[in-house]
Amino acid sequence: MSRLNRIKTSLTQFPDIAAPSWWLLALESRVFWEFMGGASTTGLIKRLVPKGDGHPVLVLPGLGASDASTTLLRKFLSDLGYVTYPWGMGRNKGAKDHIPDAMDKHVQAIYAEHQQKVTVIGQSLGGVFARELAKFSPDKVRQVITLGSPFTGHPLASTGVRLYEWLSGDRFENMDFNRHLEIRVKPPVPTTSIYTKLDGVVAWQCSIEECHPEAENIHLRGATHCGMGVSPAALYLLAQRLAQPAGHWQPFKPKGLEKLLYGTQDHGAHA
Repeated sequence: MSRLNRIKTSLTQFPDIAAPSWWLLALESRVFWEFMGGASTTGLIKRLVPKGDGHPVLVLPGLGASDASTTLLRKFLSDLGYVTYPWGMGRNKGAKDHIPDAMDKHVQAIYAEHQQKVTVIGQSLGGVFARELAKFSPDKVRQVITLGSPFTGHPLASTGVRLYEWLSGDRFENMDFNRHLEIRVKPPVPTTSIYTKLDGVVAWQCSIEECHPEAENIHLRGATHCGMGVSPAALYLLAQRLAQPAGHWQPFKPKGLEKLLYGTQDHGAHA
């Protein structure tokens, strides 16, 4: 048994969830076509979705990525009328001690400039950070939207665990995994978790929020983990979730052809 498998099986406080298969990881190469599809259809999508209300939106990248990875999404949202912000801390190298305070200061500054609550969108590990940020400053955060973020389930149910160790310089043997029990607690703001069952990096079960009046899980059918912030279907969905009036959050209810792309009950026991 490998070192990481020994650690995984020893963490009996978490449900036994397997990491995505290697063939799902190989299918992540489809992100190129998802990006090309998103880049070539933003003009059409902007005609199909509501205009933005001008509120600020902070976008956090996933593990190993930088603000360059969220350029298409931020440009799309800016064109709709939102004021978008990158996270501005270079490459995401994991849960470093300085990150919570730096992100909180960033949100405080954005709120002070606009006098409006900030929507925080986070891809993968960036979504975990987004949820924690909303716990620090719930009076400054309007809603949190996560894209394939592993905030529940098993902390090692991912094909990216070795990448995390390499980028962060941390060893899983030295980590306090009880912290992950705190991470799964929902922030005191509306939350949307967007996931895909074809995720090749994070086991999709690790992205499912428990039932709550201000929480929802939306299955982005057919998407890749890396493509959840760039594909045409993802851009359309994000625009729809951002367009809700402040203080009047409601769960997404797909209509017509939307039902082919998005599932809101797919995570149930009998789905």
